Parts: sequence; C-alpha cells; structure tokens
Amino acid sequence: MTVGAGISVSDGNLNVFGTPVLTDVHHNVFVTSSTDDGIINGAFIGVRSEQTGSRMVFPVGKLEGLRFMCVFRFKLWWMTQRMGNCGQDIPTETQFLIVETREGSHFGDDNEIEDGSHQSALYTVFLPILEGDFRAVIQGSSNNELEICLESGDPAVKEFEGSHLVFVAAGPDPFDVITNAVKSVERHLQTFSHRERKKMPDMLNWFGWCTWDAFYTDVTSEGVKQGLESFQKGGISPKFVIIDDGWQSVDMDPTSVEAKADNTANYANRLTDIKENHKFQKYGKEGHSVEDPSMGLRHVVTDIKDHHDVKYVYVWHALTGYWGGVRPGTGQYDSKLSFPISSPGLECNENCDAFIAISKNGLGLVDPEKVFNFYNELHSYLASAGVDGVKVDVQNILETLGAGHGGRVKLTRKYHQALEASVARNFPDNGIISCMSHNTDGLYSAKRTAVMRASDDFWPRVTASHTVHIASVAYNTVFLGEFMQPDWDMFHSLHPMAEYHGAARAVGGCAIYVSDKPGHHDFNLLKKLVLPDGSILRAKLPGRPTRDCLFTDPTRDGKSLLKIWNLNNFTGVVGVFNCQGAGWCKDGKRILTHDEKPSTITGVIRARDVNYLSKVADSTWDGDAVVYSHLGGALSYLPKNSSIPVTLKPREYEVFTVVPISKLSCGVGFAPIERLHEVAGLSVPKVEYS
Repeated sequence: MTVGAGISVSDGNLNVFGTPVLTDVHHNVFVTSSTDDGIINGAFIGVRSEQTGSRMVFPVGKLEGLRFMCVFRFKLWWMTQRMGNCGQDIPTETQFLIVETREGSHFGDDNEIEDGSHQSALYTVFLPILEGDFRAVIQGSSNNELEICLESGDPAVKEFEGSHLVFVAAGPDPFDVITNAVKSVERHLQTFSHRERKKMPDMLNWFGWCTWDAFYTDVTSEGVKQGLESFQKGGISPKFVIIDDGWQSVDMDPTSVEAKADNTANYANRLTDIKENHKFQKYGKEGHSVEDPSMGLRHVVTDIKDHHDVKYVYVWHALTGYWGGVRPGTGQYDSKLSFPISSPGLECNENCDAFIAISKNGLGLVDPEKVFNFYNELHSYLASAGVDGVKVDVQNILETLGAGHGGRVKLTRKYHQALEASVARNFPDNGIISCMSHNTDGLYSAKRTAVMRASDDFWPRVTASHTVHIASVAYNTVFLGEFMQPDWDMFHSLHPMAEYHGAARAVGGCAIYVSDKPGHHDFNLLKKLVLPDGSILRAKLPGRPTRDCLFTDPTRDGKSLLKIWNLNNFTGVVGVFNCQGAGWCKDGKRILTHDEKPSTITGVIRARDVNYLSKVADSTWDGDAVVYSHLGGALSYLPKNSSIPVTLKPREYEVFTVVPISKLSCGVGFAPIERLHEVAGLSVPKVEYS
C-alpha cells in the first residue's frame, strides 16, 4: 500500500480517506506521495509498463456510482463541461476531473443533510499533467474504466518514465482542493505559475471594445475611428481597444486553396511582413508599403488615444504569426512548411474547418530556435507604434506540429518561453491575452501570461450558443481560473441576449468588452456595467459555479439552474441563469438544441453559495445576510442557513448581491449596500465599524 494525503492503492481500490473512488485497479498502477516542506498534500498516479510509443493508453480502474464533473476538449482549441456518474461518461481529451467521493452537505458541518446528519461532502480532484516530453489526459472506456492517455506528438519520442502522470488530491472544500492541487503541481513541474502569482494587466479594469464582430477581417483604421466615435456619442467610451484579425500583411501562396467562410479569416493566408497592411497606413494603397513608421500603425494608435481617451490598445496575431503561419522566406526566421497531424483523441470529438484548411495548405512554422527573434521584432515594432499588448490566438495548433521537434510539449514550451520573454520586454503591463489555447501543453508552460479566453466564441447568430456559452465559461473557469484570469469573451450590447451575457460578465470577475458595430449599442445596458470614467466594478475572483451546481447539468437535465458566485470587497454576488435547452452533443459533435421549450425552473439562493463570504465579512458575522435581487428589486433578510427561492423562465437570469450582516457594539446589525442599479455589485472602498 502506498499512501499520500489519505490517498492509497490497496485491495484493488484507489481509496481517498478510506472511501473507494476507483475499483478493480490494475496491478501496474501505483501512487507516489507529494510533499511540500514535509507535509503530504496529495499523490501522483503512475503506471509500470514495458510498452513504448508516441501514444499509449493505460487503464487505471473503474469509476462507478459517483457523480463527477470534468472539462474536456470538444475541439482542438476549446473545452467544455460534462457531468456523469461512471467511467464511460468521461470523454476523450479530459484535462480536469472532480469527483464527489462522499455524499454529504455541500456547505460544511453546520448544514444538515436529508437524514439529519452533519457529514460534509468529500471531493477528489484528478489533474493529468506533463511528464518529460509526454502529455497525459484521461478518458473513460465502455466498461467504466478510467484510462490515462499518454502522448508525445512525435513518432520518434517513445520512451517515458510513467511515475507522475496524474495528480490526485481530496478534501471537504472543492475550491480549496482544486487550488491546492494546482499549486502542488506548480511546485512539482516548476514550468508554470499559479494565477495568484501573476501580474494582471490593468486593461481588465476598464470597459473595452473589440473590432472582430464589428468588421471581421474587413477592419480598417477608419472603421476603428468610426466605432469609437459611435460610443462617444452615447456617453460610454471604451478605455481599451482590441484591433482583431485584419490589420496584418498576409497573402496566400500561389498553390494554396482559399479557405474562407462567412465572417471568418482566410485560413490559407500566411504572414508576409510583421508590419501593418495598407488599411492601417496613412494614405495607404493596396500593393504599396509605407516605410515611414509614423505613417503606419502608429498614426492609428496615436489618433485613437489622443482623440478618444483610449488607455490601452491591443492587436491580434496568431501564435505562429497567422493562421497559415509565416510565409517561408519572410524575414530571417527560417520558416518551413509543416503539415499538422491531429491527436486521435481529438478526432473523436468535433471537426474544425480552420484545422482542416491548415492541414491541407500547411503552416509556415518559424524555426523554434529563432521564434524569439520573430516575436521580439513583431512586438518591438508594435510597442514603437504605441500598442500596449497582444491577443495571441490559434495557440493549440502547435500540438499538431511536434513531429521532428521533440514532440508537442517541447515545441509548445519553447514557443511559450519565447513569447513570454518578448511580451515582458516590450509590454511592461504584461499585455497579453491567450486565445484558442485550452490544452495543458500550454497551461503547464505559462509562467507569466495572466489572461486567457475561457470558452469558444460568442456567436451572435447561433441561437443555441448563448446559454451554452455561459455554462461553458463558468465550468471551464473551475480549472482555467487556477492558471489565469479567464476572459469570458466580448458580446454585443444590442442583442436579444445582451443582458444575459452582460450579467454573466458582471459576476465573472473578467474583462467587460463588446464587439458592437458602429451605431448598434444599448447604452442603458452599458451604463449598468460601466462607471462614468470608463472603469468597471470587477469582482475579485474568477466566477465559478456554486458547490451545489458542480455536479448538476444546467444545460441538459431540465431541472437545474446555474449559479455563479464571486466576491466583492465587502460582499458576495451570485448570478443565476436558466441555461436549459441546448448543449454540445457528443453524437452530433456540435452545439445542438435538444429542447425547444425548456421549462421554467425554481431554485434557491443561500448566503453560503458565496464560497468565501466569511473572508470579506466582519469578525462579528454569524451567518445572517441581506440579499438584494437586481432585477426583482427585492431586499431580503436571510438568516443563517436559510434560503430564498428564485424562479426563472428559459434564458432568464437574476443577479443577487449577498451582504453579510455585521453586529455593531450597540447590538444593531449593519450591512453596507450601495449602487443598487449596478449589475456588478458594490463599489464601497472601505468600511469601518465602531
């Protein structure tokens, strides 16, 4: 028997504090304890095997009869959630798994469960990690076995150690367990940093605008100015701007096949110059370049900062330069044409038009030994033009290009190290947003990058996508929020689901930015989210589902609401959403509507839905709270351990501010409530009691 923080393999079971989580554990599976300063804090699952190869699958043991939530990659770029209660429900490419190991109260010993006992629930977290040149993920088999899939991405890389493949930790608070588990892996790998140790760029604290949905790749310097003028007329001016895809110098090779659908880039294009195209040059003409830097991107950035009071300007680029990479012969980067090869695990999930196009046309991959020079020349040019940061997209394509480079892990790490070094040199506010980057190759290699997109795009015209988007960002954040501040994406302020999306951003702790076309705005909504100076009331933490929502499916089960909790300086906030009716379909392999008329659902709100509310409460707090509903306008007194009902029709939401009641010396209870018209919550900077 091997033991680590209550985790052991004995009698054919993987036990957590004496409770079997996996049964029929294979004889070649073992656990190794993890220690920090002599304290055991978890264990690593390993396997003994003579098998070699660039991709191997090892069965561990059976998972049966226990509720779980996992996040997995449903396509190359992005993750979403899945709930289940047996191994066969675990999809391929699962990168995070939390299991309800023991039923009980989700809110600690002070809350009775149905039989009147006070047993707390127990949660076990599984984190498949990186070992050497291999990346591990977990998946389920048809006979309910949890399996470890180990992959290098290079046929020449076959030898592995196998002792530290999956980290396991357990405890009574799911969020503490997850945080501590990721920090333990951080200390073990020493290749990435936890979110709490990263510098957050200041742009997160200001209202922003992204050009993507407004113009797609047809964006021009004049369009950017028109967009900002349109906001200015309504009295809400963005303080940060993202100039998305469409500003770069790109072209197709003569032999390439165009790959462009409505409102997308041409995935066959490659970068031909690090400087802007003619649309962003003063008096620019197609086919002609401007050598004077003051006539290039600098004149655009200077103009919007000087005339529209914009604080930060970011621009888009792909991790490999552009969708099709850098054209061979461009610069001194030794770019070579490479053809991506997808992992078999991903091929079981959703196909992607972008990947199919890149696979056909190939990608111009910059020599990994020269990629820092590429990033530094690009970023130093942008910085000289007044640009403050970059949105770096299409990141996961690297995992498909590992052959001949020592594998996916080695190639990804080399690129990320170069990228972060260049950002540190050229953008002192840590100006980078990571996008299309939901693989652990990158997550476990990111030491500085502090912001990342949390889910697939906001799709304004895909009706089924909106509820799915909110559920995905919330559940993905359970995992991603340990590495970076999740970005819940832009939305449109003038849209049938605008308030729904806005409410989610308000409780998400994330940036709030839109992608409105000029003249298409709802300023009444924006004024609920943005203060007069352009700043936002951003919550303190990444927004996550409440404990009692972790294992229910708010998109499919027909009975559950999604509750997302967060903290402000002295209060908590809970956003409640009816997300039923649509989800990612494992059979159709895309987002589908499965219920055209989802039900009205009633749930409950508790003060303890806000997981760390006691940390912002006064020392006199005894559990009583005041709750304010932002749409309903009701102010309710909520005694300790009590609840109030909330009923929502399909695609409806409500936001509650939860204020702990402090006891003053005279015996009077006090709760600071302010700015009830603001969706995001309170702006009280300081409270003193006497």
